[in-house]
Amino acid sequence: MARQEYALMLLRSCYGYDSFRGQQWDIISHTLDGGDSIVLMPTSGGKSLCYQIPGLMSEDGFAIVISPLLALMNDQIDALQQNGVPALALNSEKTDNENRQTVELLMQGKVKLLYISPEKLLSEIDRWSSSITEKICLFAVDEAHCISQWGHDFRPEYTQLGALKQRFPEVPVMALTATADRITRDDIAKQLHIPDAKLFISSFDRPNISLNVVQGSTGRQKFRQIVQFINLHRNESGIIYCLRRKDTEKMATELTRLGIQAEPFHAGMSVSEKQRIQRAFVNDDLKVVCATIAFGMGIDKSNVRYVIHSNMPRNIESYYQEIGRAGRDGLPADALLFYNYGDMVTLQQFALQSGQAQVNMDKLRRMQQFAESGVCRRRILLNYFNERYDHDCHNCDVCDNPPERFDGTRLAQMALSAIKRTDEQVAMYTVTDILRGWRKADIAEKGYDRLKTFGVGRDFTMAEWNAYLLQMLQMGLFDVAYDENNHLKITEYGTEVLYGRQQIQLNRFERRDFSARKPAAAQAELPITPTGEKQMDSALFEKLRDLRKALAKASHIAPYMVFSDKSLTAMATEKPTTQAEFGIVYGVGQAKCEKYWRPFTAAIREHLEKRK
Repeated sequence: MARQEYALMLLRSCYGYDSFRGQQWDIISHTLDGGDSIVLMPTSGGKSLCYQIPGLMSEDGFAIVISPLLALMNDQIDALQQNGVPALALNSEKTDNENRQTVELLMQGKVKLLYISPEKLLSEIDRWSSSITEKICLFAVDEAHCISQWGHDFRPEYTQLGALKQRFPEVPVMALTATADRITRDDIAKQLHIPDAKLFISSFDRPNISLNVVQGSTGRQKFRQIVQFINLHRNESGIIYCLRRKDTEKMATELTRLGIQAEPFHAGMSVSEKQRIQRAFVNDDLKVVCATIAFGMGIDKSNVRYVIHSNMPRNIESYYQEIGRAGRDGLPADALLFYNYGDMVTLQQFALQSGQAQVNMDKLRRMQQFAESGVCRRRILLNYFNERYDHDCHNCDVCDNPPERFDGTRLAQMALSAIKRTDEQVAMYTVTDILRGWRKADIAEKGYDRLKTFGVGRDFTMAEWNAYLLQMLQMGLFDVAYDENNHLKITEYGTEVLYGRQQIQLNRFERRDFSARKPAAAQAELPITPTGEKQMDSALFEKLRDLRKALAKASHIAPYMVFSDKSLTAMATEKPTTQAEFGIVYGVGQAKCEKYWRPFTAAIREHLEKRK
């Protein structure tokens, strides 16, 4: 049997897929030829198949998968074993006896994929006999950006992995990551000693994720919009990212008070508590997690329907990776980002205090440009990763509601005059209070309530002024003196506008209301019935989802390990009632067909009988 035919047979029998996607086969073929590679592929793009198939194809060998997180490692092994794939792990959570048994199975050629942490591999491999090491057909380094200090999630233990290529020069190395800019990619190749590695860059586009940004909202208004947004996703899983630990706790408490099932997650919690929350979320027993960036990397959950950033992320790489946790099943998902001036001040301070201030400030500015853009957000996102995208996506807020431009010169002059009359000794929020005529104690104490500009902008809300001042800052009318309590300083360009020698255009503020359901996100690729119609039975989908959860609970695994939402969608569309029909549904491999065809086809037949 030809090599590609054998690979396709394994793909169908183990995973229930009929064909490889994108560059998957090219990467697999290059690996089978003994070549090193650096693979950049978005979350849900199919990275894991690129190293799993070579491991399965090796006649008497196995692939080593180096992964940074035990939880993620265990989830992947559980999912593979559900597919009938012989995969095991060596890690500190297992007993010495269990680890010894795994090594014996490696020696017998009964394991095709071995998952292991970098530190565990480096301590174990020296003890393995040549009869085991000779069977290694591939080193796959997952989350490879962790090896680089330029990466957004640097892990020192990864830096020793370069020793593998020196000791096993004939074994191909595959470095995989969802986010790595050019400087990080070069560093990965250098650290792993694979200078001639072939670079495979797949499209970073996740067209099923709708991108949305809300500018200027703060406090209770922001919280109300978050609640409205969550209500659009009733009974669906979502993640809310917050900047600080206390913010996650406050958000979860207030959502719970409104009857929304939510829990906080951050690095300050105990290991057992974090594991409990992760387990509940993965098992669909918890719908909303309010988290810092400590959450997500170890979560392999395909049916997260939305990701909310309550605060702006530090860089586009982090934003892209975090929104990538939504819609991994390919079905429509939403990303909502809140952006305001307070976030910018905090993030600027973080960047300036970091060990790489200039790099982090540059990355923050690019994130700011994304949040303030008046053009298609997907264009900006993909162009950042050097991917050409020359058309509007029609699945972001800018495409759905292009901003209306107006002559903003008068508004700018109000703001600049307020800054000027305070001798440039105020921060942005104080400027807003002066313009809106708020008689706060600190305003009266400094005499700002007697300025000619006091109250001249009372016709505009705080959210409107916050949004317009952000635009003026981005346009360069004034700068922020971060070393002077964030006081605003008028630039030369701002002076020209203030005295009427220049005019400016602003994007009109539009209040975002999520109380009414918006149009569905761009349709993802859905299973097609033999007649070519795409008609999913929603009631049947819900019944199959309940059945999936019951079967998962009985087997002590996560529901998505039984079948993904995309597979349930296919079943609710094609309505298979026999084993043969069930066996060709998307995502139903041989092992899962034998295990699950009876309960699922029975549920479908019962549903169809009731509909007669």
